[in-house]
Amino acid sequence: MYIEKKWRVKKFITYVLLIVFTLFCVFPFFWMLLTSLKVRVDVIDPSVWIFKPTFENYKNVFEKRNLLFNIKNSVIVVSGTTVISLLLGTMAAYGFARFNFKRKENLAFWILSLRMLPPMAVVISFFVLGRLLRVLDTHLYLIIIYLSFNIPFTIWMMRGFIEDIPIEIEEAAWLDGCSRFEGFFKVILPLISPGLIATAIFCIIQSWNEFSLAFFLTTFNAKTVPTIVTAFLSVTGVLWGEMAAVGVVAIAPIVLFAFLVQKNLVRGLTFGAVKG
Repeated sequence: MYIEKKWRVKKFITYVLLIVFTLFCVFPFFWMLLTSLKVRVDVIDPSVWIFKPTFENYKNVFEKRNLLFNIKNSVIVVSGTTVISLLLGTMAAYGFARFNFKRKENLAFWILSLRMLPPMAVVISFFVLGRLLRVLDTHLYLIIIYLSFNIPFTIWMMRGFIEDIPIEIEEAAWLDGCSRFEGFFKVILPLISPGLIATAIFCIIQSWNEFSLAFFLTTFNAKTVPTIVTAFLSVTGVLWGEMAAVGVVAIAPIVLFAFLVQKNLVRGLTFGAVKG
């Protein structure tokens, strides 16, 4: 009886701590949503909790700032980056998982180390290179730059998923007449689809939220959603309402997307965790 009571108290305390931690994490987003629905006078006074909601800030960012144009840019860049990263990264991961060659692990670590490089450490080099090639402020150049950190991440993720697939399954396909290339696309890819989905989700989130590189490498034609927040900074002050509205619009698609694919995300991250 004492053990059961102690277990219930421990469980209750755990739930309370989780709720407090969740509220702590969610509160900034809740406050941003409230700020986006306030008029400028109420935004200045943070003690105002009861107010009449207005969508004037959202109207301004869509009509005056042409936010739809930036959303289109983000969709183009994110889609191109994710598709190419999955295609090239998965094939490279297959090479690391199935072939043995000299200094394989050293090369794998070097590729992963590219993901650890801070964007601000290379943004000047990317800017100078883009200027020399005359490709600054283009979707293509931004996609290529995003591939520099998404492909290493994809290789790192997909290598583990492929290694969890027994080589005997491929060998059976080869005996049935499949080439290695056909076995990869017809056998391996369907089996690692949960891992592909999980990796794609992370690539989408990373590309959509990226700010530093997009800010310095674009001016108008390829400007993405996160970079728009700087447009509300001026010498006369900060337009907090409009900035919060852009923040809500930028976060909403990712939150909705993560909610819709959460089952696939969990399945992909736990893929291969339990083996028979």
